[in-house]
Amino acid sequence: MASESKAVIYAAMAGNLAVAITKFVAAAITGSSAMLSEGIHSVVDTGNQILLLLGMHRARKPPDRDFPFGHGKEIYFWSFVVALLIFAIGAGVSFYEGVIHILSPEPMSSPLINYIVLGLAILFEGASWLFALHGFRKAKGKWGYVEAVQRGKDPSLFMVLFEDSAAMLGLVVALGGVWLSQVTGNPIFDGVASIIIGLILAGTAVWLAIETKGLLIGESANRRVVDNIRTTVGNHPQVEAVNEVLTMHMGPDFILVNLSVRFDRQMPAERLEKVIAELDRSLKQQHREIKRIFIEAESSLEVDTNTSSQAPE
Repeated sequence: MASESKAVIYAAMAGNLAVAITKFVAAAITGSSAMLSEGIHSVVDTGNQILLLLGMHRARKPPDRDFPFGHGKEIYFWSFVVALLIFAIGAGVSFYEGVIHILSPEPMSSPLINYIVLGLAILFEGASWLFALHGFRKAKGKWGYVEAVQRGKDPSLFMVLFEDSAAMLGLVVALGGVWLSQVTGNPIFDGVASIIIGLILAGTAVWLAIETKGLLIGESANRRVVDNIRTTVGNHPQVEAVNEVLTMHMGPDFILVNLSVRFDRQMPAERLEKVIAELDRSLKQQHREIKRIFIEAESSLEVDTNTSSQAPE
């Protein structure tokens, strides 16, 4: 999963960097506000992909005394930062440029350059978007697209897809603004296009922030995983009842599990330890992302026994 995410991010970063340079050159020559906004958009996207790679790198740091469960949530933090940057820089600057261009419109020169650059940008961004879509389809499995985003625990894949989708939509809007400005001779349409691009980026940023917030503050495992944990433990012959099943994602591939279980009241303590070890091993075999399990056992003597284990690295 991590290698697929990295490949998608590297592809998007290379495409955005190349497109950003051509957009800025075109904006400088033609004076197009929409083209300048698109250039800023591509620079922000490039920076965002660097931040996602940084988050993935820092998330691999091993556990230590201050962070006993590791640094897996780093990817969630940096994904949230990416959403903030898209909103603050991408959407903010695009909206500002559009308003300035409407209040003080300037005629566009050499619109043909804009068409060439936008056409190339659509080609490059389209290739990046298809690459991201392919990676997202592999990761989502049988889920629908919206459901996969809501249930997904690795934001790096769907964030790149969201960014590329917003970029493609922004390019179409910029193309429309340039064309309307040329046909009507009114440069205000170019500024309007810039404002629309800003609104697209703002909407994308808000959605990304909402989806990553839950992961950042401590989202549970998917319902399918939780139900399977309850079923597996409850079906053990020496388990009388499963009370609480608490889970939390400490990273895309790290689930923390806390169970409250009532075992057979006639079972001796020695057998209890073996049963807990069996349950631990069984759950980790079924779900490789489960790394730590804490089991609170209610015995016949009403004494709580806490047992924890960690999967080998």
